Amino acid sequence: MDVKTVCLGMLTDGTASGYDLNKTFESSFGHCFAAGYGSIYPALASLAECGCVSCEEIQQDGKPDRKVYRITDKGREQLLAELDNPAPSHKVRSEFLATMAFAHLMTPAQVQTVLNSRIRDADENLQFIDEFESGFDHDAPAGVRFTLGFGRAMLHAMKDYVEENRHMFDSDEIQKTVAR
Repeated sequence: MDVKTVCLGMLTDGTASGYDLNKTFESSFGHCFAAGYGSIYPALASLAECGCVSCEEIQQDGKPDRKVYRITDKGREQLLAELDNPAPSHKVRSEFLATMAFAHLMTPAQVQTVLNSRIRDADENLQFIDEFESGFDHDAPAGVRFTLGFGRAMLHAMKDYVEENRHMFDSDEIQKTVAR
């Protein structure tokens, strides 16, 4: 699934600007799908060009016009076609894992700092999920509840793995690995 498809999905909830969509990416999708202004605005422009969204420019005093997007019938059809994928991929792009692949080049203190940061980040994301869930009623769509639960399970598993295996990077263990 690409940024355009996720934008279309978000627009099924109502009109939104690129800024609004970015905030939703940061809050609702931050733990599973990364996107920023640099990918959202081109996606919206492309969707508008092919007629999948309409765009209304709203004048603002002392600021540039605000572009508000709405999904069209064509956009809804495209979204439903994209969702008709029985085997969506599950890719993980992790700067943390890329860093850890080179832990043998770091000092034990550097590695432990990275691991501590990962645990702290997991705790912050778990707190965010709890706060996000408390902000909506129990009638939230099943897909939203599933996604939050999946994110929670992944964060707990990652945190547990880091805590259970951080001993691999103690001074003695790193020296054994480097000596091989």
